[in-house]
Amino acid sequence: MLKIKKLNRKNTKLENKFPIKIVQFGEGNFLRAFIDYAFQQLNKHAGFNGGIAVVQPIDRGLVKMLNEQDGLYTLFMKGVKKGKEIQDIELITNIVKGVDPYANYSDYLNLAKEESLEFIISNTTEAGIAYVDTDNYNMMPPSSFPAKLTVLLHERFKYFKGAENKGLTIIPCELINHNAETLKEIILKYVSDWKLGDDFKSWLFESNSFHSTLVDRIVPGYPKDEIESYNNQLDYQDNLIVSAEAFLLWVIEGGDDLKAKLPFSKTPLDVKIVNDMQPYRTRKVRILNGAHTTMVPFSLLYGNTTVKETVDNSFTGSFINATVFEEIIETLQMDRAELNSFAEEVLDRFRNPFIKHKLADIALNSISKFKVRVLPSILEYVNIHNKVPKHLTYGFACLIRFYKGNWQGETLPVNDSDEIVQFFNGIWGGIDSFSEISKAVLKNTEFWGQDLTEIKGLTKAITIALEEIESNGIEIGFANFSNKI
Repeated sequence: MLKIKKLNRKNTKLENKFPIKIVQFGEGNFLRAFIDYAFQQLNKHAGFNGGIAVVQPIDRGLVKMLNEQDGLYTLFMKGVKKGKEIQDIELITNIVKGVDPYANYSDYLNLAKEESLEFIISNTTEAGIAYVDTDNYNMMPPSSFPAKLTVLLHERFKYFKGAENKGLTIIPCELINHNAETLKEIILKYVSDWKLGDDFKSWLFESNSFHSTLVDRIVPGYPKDEIESYNNQLDYQDNLIVSAEAFLLWVIEGGDDLKAKLPFSKTPLDVKIVNDMQPYRTRKVRILNGAHTTMVPFSLLYGNTTVKETVDNSFTGSFINATVFEEIIETLQMDRAELNSFAEEVLDRFRNPFIKHKLADIALNSISKFKVRVLPSILEYVNIHNKVPKHLTYGFACLIRFYKGNWQGETLPVNDSDEIVQFFNGIWGGIDSFSEISKAVLKNTEFWGQDLTEIKGLTKAITIALEEIESNGIEIGFANFSNKI
């Protein structure tokens, strides 16, 4: 259907704009479906009255298209909550302007002079928080995000003559641990390299604050395969539709001052401002990512192709459920009710019919993922219970068998470094004994950071599991394995 009505502020009668409180580095799908939506809820529920100026962090991006729609776009949120499918549509209205520093550098620098500016938000991908030694102060603009931000902060320092009350609250959302500390270190290196002075350095420390974060929301982005059905739900033409799951979690390190600045407690969103975000990071990595990584080889060998199939199937779904609730959660030092609630939300997310998450797509670099996401749960379970966890150990054996590369005449989607693939080709092609295969893998300290044959009962359990998988398949093999350990 041809839409006559263009999406802009005049046609939607939204010509009054909020004052700029946030400068946001990045205009991609995630920020628009997560950060901009979250701040819109603050405007709605807490009288935050905050507008966003979006900075395009690289020389190609969506700022021109965003400005053509006066910063407006539609967010579609779909998911499952407590077994029920939910869907919500929201027109995002809090972006005041988009700035391309590559096309108009002075427009970028002028953001530093905004009286109402309070926050810097970023998501420039994991590679975005990086030191680039070729960046210098006089580039228009410098290439890296930290260098651009250093220039912007220095411009603000100069314009307001080092006023204490003109410092900013800096909240990076890139998916690296300790993202704020890392960003701050790089900024300070530029301050030193560019000889910006002790007064500016003192202002950075004393008048600005840096807050590490954990962000969690699946954002498929622009729904190109279903765009017609999305557009048919609107009475205007939107070229920047973005889709996301319903679930949203934002954990920010900070104290009472930050809670006062960002009163998310007045909104329905799950935004936690805490002294230490590491327990929440551990919870996410162990439960959500750990379940994902455990299920991939196990479920592919069983015959499933997607995450949803895995949790919906009576056998594989029961296996993952027990893995999470009986083993992973057992190892976490947080409130049990909160852990159970989070795990239930994770399983609802896995069941989301609107997101087709293929197991083969998650299989990339499974060895390194297993070390970070799953192995700590196994080791802590052994430490607590003095025995190996049944489901996680069987999942470990499935991982080892998966790296053989073929199963029942089919090629498996092994996707890892040449060194890791060659290692497994060597042991599966050159060793006949399951016991020796187990020992060879578990002894590989380059994989695991330690010799896992020293973990009581693990080598024997992996050996039994491999024998059962090879002889009887995944389901019967697990039943036999359970009776033998």
